[in-house]
Amino acid sequence: MFKNLIPLILISICFQLVFVHCKSPFILGVHPLDQKYFSSEIIKCKDGSKSFTRDRLNDNFCDCIDGTDEPGTSACPDGKFYCRNVGSTPQFIFSSRVNDHYCDCCDGSDEYDGSIRCPNTCVMGGDVEYKHSNYISTVNDLDSIDAKETKNRVNLEDLIQKLEGLKIFLLLQVSVVLISFVMIFRIIHRRFRSRRRHHR
Repeated sequence: MFKNLIPLILISICFQLVFVHCKSPFILGVHPLDQKYFSSEIIKCKDGSKSFTRDRLNDNFCDCIDGTDEPGTSACPDGKFYCRNVGSTPQFIFSSRVNDHYCDCCDGSDEYDGSIRCPNTCVMGGDVEYKHSNYISTVNDLDSIDAKETKNRVNLEDLIQKLEGLKIFLLLQVSVVLISFVMIFRIIHRRFRSRRRHHR
């Protein structure tokens, strides 16, 4: 009886590990002081007009007139998106600038749909502008030592983010391999036991 539960227990543990590592500590587009406001299951629009469930948060459909339910999308015309801009000055931008193929936040968080890759320029003070078509930089002297160090820091931060994604992917692969190994072992063990019974 317990042997039949082992694969289910392993699957459960693997999924729990993966989902614990996948869970984001913050909601996209929300100021850190407002994170608690969005933590309950039923959330009220800030203008008091309606309430909505947490699963409707950032679902790309404007439920609240004031944009409370869509802080991380461009669905609501009156919404505001919070750029964390770690290493520079945090700022709010209009939600219409989210995923518009122009890097408005120096950390690139406003262009998360993957259609454009925004390098993190916050460590440079966030004063570097990037455009989708030709990536024109307003920094004149890219050969200076400071620019090279900053570029290395940006590359390091990008590498760290990629490693986080790879860690999750690796956990998924390990869980699949473990589950496959357990299943194959059980099949071989059953065949071996059935052959021993037939030979007796």
